[in-house]
Amino acid sequence: MIVDAHHHLWRVRQGYTWLDAPELAPIRRTFTPADLQSVLAESGVERTVLVEGGRCDTAEAALLLEYAKQTPQIAGVVAWADPADPALADTLAAYRALPGGELLAGVRPQIQGEADPDYLDRPDVRRGLRTVAGTGLAFDLVIRADQLPAAARAARDVPELRFVLDHLAKPPIRAGEHTAWAEALAALAAAPNATAKLSGLVTEADWRKWTVADLRPYVATAVEVFGPERLMYGSDWPVCLLAASYARVKNALVEALPALSPREQMAVFGGTATRTYRLP
Repeated sequence: MIVDAHHHLWRVRQGYTWLDAPELAPIRRTFTPADLQSVLAESGVERTVLVEGGRCDTAEAALLLEYAKQTPQIAGVVAWADPADPALADTLAAYRALPGGELLAGVRPQIQGEADPDYLDRPDVRRGLRTVAGTGLAFDLVIRADQLPAAARAARDVPELRFVLDHLAKPPIRAGEHTAWAEALAALAAAPNATAKLSGLVTEADWRKWTVADLRPYVATAVEVFGPERLMYGSDWPVCLLAASYARVKNALVEALPALSPREQMAVFGGTATRTYRLP
């Protein structure tokens, strides 16, 4: 069973202001569960994790959970929540009381939008991380490469929380830089409670000219430091459409991965996501 551990759905003009950037015009439209089901059927993907899309409000969480309740392929939802909010526990309890709330699998704030690379070191944020851990949910890290050191410290200091690194922290693929990112990634991977998604890589490469060879060094590093048992495939659809189709993203990862045993392949393409997000 193949699990896509990272995709989005959104209704355009409902708070997704980041889509206003001119270069994002190709994905500035509504994406529905029916759209998702179509691309899944074409690629043989059976289950997914639906992730918040940058709207950053509780109303989106209700919409995504409703989508999951109505869509058999969506096995879990990662909803937005603010870890610095003193009412975080109440917010998460309210999510679970919503229709589809039993499918809440994790939370994700937009840390990449925080100017401070040490945002995760803030005492109020650390309290929030412990609150999330107490609920049994996972915590998705959508961060920049310069925020990796703080993420590593947080993972070390909150060992009871399952951290999930999205998009390998956006490595500088387009620039062809590797060393500094790889060292910071290894520091996070040293925490056994951290996993990572092989997702969002094609949009960190040149959208028009990328090749599998461009991705391979970054995928290889992730496999080296995390191991297949702590990595998971994610399409980042529909954001990926800026650079590639759903099917091309999945096939590119298959090509970019080093030689893996059948068991290791099963981990990357389903087992890690199922275990980490505690999918049914």
